[in-house]
Amino acid sequence: MRFRVEEIPLGDRRLRDFVAVQWEIQHGDPNAVPPLRGDLLGNRLLGLVGLLTPRHPYHRHAEVTHFLARSGRRFLGRVAAAVNHRFNGHYGRRVGFFGFFECVDDFAVARALLDRARDWLAERGMEAMRGPGGYSNATHEPYQAVLVEGFNTPPTVELTHNPPYYGELLERYGLRKVKDYYAYWIAPGGPDNPRLQRLAREVKARRGIETRPAVLRRLREEVGLIVSIYNEAWAANWGFLPLTDAEADAMARSLRIIVDPELVRFAYVRGEPAAVIGFIPDPNVAFRPRWRWPLDTDAARVLRLLLTRRRIRKLRLMFFGVRPGFRRLGVDAVLYQEALEIAWSRGYRECEASMILEENDLIIRAAEAVGGRRYKTWRIYEMPLA
Repeated sequence: MRFRVEEIPLGDRRLRDFVAVQWEIQHGDPNAVPPLRGDLLGNRLLGLVGLLTPRHPYHRHAEVTHFLARSGRRFLGRVAAAVNHRFNGHYGRRVGFFGFFECVDDFAVARALLDRARDWLAERGMEAMRGPGGYSNATHEPYQAVLVEGFNTPPTVELTHNPPYYGELLERYGLRKVKDYYAYWIAPGGPDNPRLQRLAREVKARRGIETRPAVLRRLREEVGLIVSIYNEAWAANWGFLPLTDAEADAMARSLRIIVDPELVRFAYVRGEPAAVIGFIPDPNVAFRPRWRWPLDTDAARVLRLLLTRRRIRKLRLMFFGVRPGFRRLGVDAVLYQEALEIAWSRGYRECEASMILEENDLIIRAAEAVGGRRYKTWRIYEMPLA
């Protein structure tokens, strides 16, 4: 098959085609849920900056480009290449990233795309190529990794879904696994866990723990507090990069339409912020494509969300962090039990906990202890650029 690969720089109008690739390749997949186009290209009406636009705060510290493979008018694949200078400065490395990977089941196309990304990164002095991700693989970034297990259910908010052959294409190219992330599915029968309830009551009284929900009218303040706790709580995790206020603000704006402030909760120990937990109602329930225009426009998908968001029963446990100085005090048990009771009282009945690092035994054991089962695995690959 004859095809060509074209480079699309940041800010180019052809990025609309770059976004359309996922819709074409995954067309008709009952479990595919592409993100809103506005999440990638921006939408002023919805208040979305757009990750693929120069205005997004990611680009203050990064260089990026995009490659698209096509045969005539047919899209065959895409990939982005990125040098995240802030990530490399934090780790003292020269890692280049590839992301937004989509491809037909044709190794020649995959190889051509990955060759272009690899060459672009090598020209900028990178020593390794890691991915896929969005643009890169910092822990807080959306659209992380490639799905290698769990193709029979749709992704929850900001997570990826892809055909099963993607991992095979990447491994055939020579990329090797560097890290796996897991998702656990939890469908509790109710918040009545006497042992956890008793533990939470005792710890709360003994440690002087107080909790509260997020306050939407003080969104910027609340985001700042989440960032502060996140940057301490996740600092030792693989792939961690301190989250900036601007990046957190962009993420908050994209989720504001769906967030339930009662399920984003802070814990204080004797007045000092100690932990945060965030359950997010899953907008992908409403965003699942109908695979025909105009039902798959951003306007139609957001309208479906507005009409049904109070009936969504699925949550994603998106973040849960305890500052190092407050660990092993039971703060996590108090927050989890309280959030579970509130979620149940508000009609939520199932939850995904993700993305959990494969070596995070503490969280894995906690998920399994409440009946969670591992049902999805995502993988990040790496290869040297010598």
